[in-house]
Amino acid sequence: MHIFDHTLLKIIQVMISLFAGVLFLQSGLDKVFDFKGNKGYIQSVFANTFLSRVSGLLFIIITILEVLAGMASFFGGIFYFIEGQKDFAILGLELSLLSLFCLFTGQRIAKDYTGAASLVGYFLLMAFGLFVFALVG
Repeated sequence: MHIFDHTLLKIIQVMISLFAGVLFLQSGLDKVFDFKGNKGYIQSVFANTFLSRVSGLLFIIITILEVLAGMASFFGGIFYFIEGQKDFAILGLELSLLSLFCLFTGQRIAKDYTGAASLVGYFLLMAFGLFVFALVG
């Protein structure tokens, strides 16, 4: 099935990439623009865990990872739609999965089980996105 000379599969791939782009750019840029507030919150979340001493560094790493995942996903989705080149979209989804894995692990360590559970749907969507890219070799 084609929609304006694009297959339905390609539309799904692009939309998942754009979704990941919006999700991670918003989350990462929120951390950048309210760095002090977000860092303080993360340090309080991990205050009673073995990660308390490195929570500031981990916050910086996850911020960078989210911004990179968002940029690669968003611009990769657009580039794939226009040019048909899918490498950046795939990289974006891979970075998105890595970001979600890190966030999930941190929330489990902090015993925020509800927060960790809320990430499962996003993780499955990003994994599905990689799967649909694998369908067309």
